[in-house]
Amino acid sequence: MKKILFNDKFGLTQAVLEGRKTQTRRIIRGVYSVSCSGIDMLQTHKPAYKLGEVIAIAQSYKDAGIEDVTDKDGFLYHAFTIAGWNNKMFVRPDLMPHQIHITNVRIERLQDISDEDCLKEGLEWDGIAYKYNIGYSKETGNKTFLGKTPREAFAHLIDKVSGKGTWDSNPYVWVYDFELIK
Repeated sequence: MKKILFNDKFGLTQAVLEGRKTQTRRIIRGVYSVSCSGIDMLQTHKPAYKLGEVIAIAQSYKDAGIEDVTDKDGFLYHAFTIAGWNNKMFVRPDLMPHQIHITNVRIERLQDISDEDCLKEGLEWDGIAYKYNIGYSKETGNKTFLGKTPREAFAHLIDKVSGKGTWDSNPYVWVYDFELIK
């Protein structure tokens, strides 16, 4: 089983677990322009996740409530003694308590995102602040306010998650629709 990582700094893992985030975009590296025959070039780039695939949502063992981990040789470790305790990069996908099911995969330019799809990326409206936010930051416990329209908010979010200038560069992205299944 594969695992997928969502940014915890901006509460994206939590947005998935709450069912607010049902779509994600991943930049297709190495594709900068596409001509009429460019569709062939895009087809040579394979998506990391396939339609119908079940993917584990990576969480640190601490956040997932996992106390003990057995390695491939059968040795038992207390999870707090290994790298995955605080870092979800080092966790085993088969131990993760939550999974998503990929329901659609497509390619598009980043700026082709619709307002509806911006909301599927986990944005929510705050009627008091009159802005869209991504929920509560795990680090600060505060909402991260991003913009007055879904596209403005998503543009700020993608620049925070993927690096300044990502929105303006308008890269090709894999768009994955998914549903939380566990």
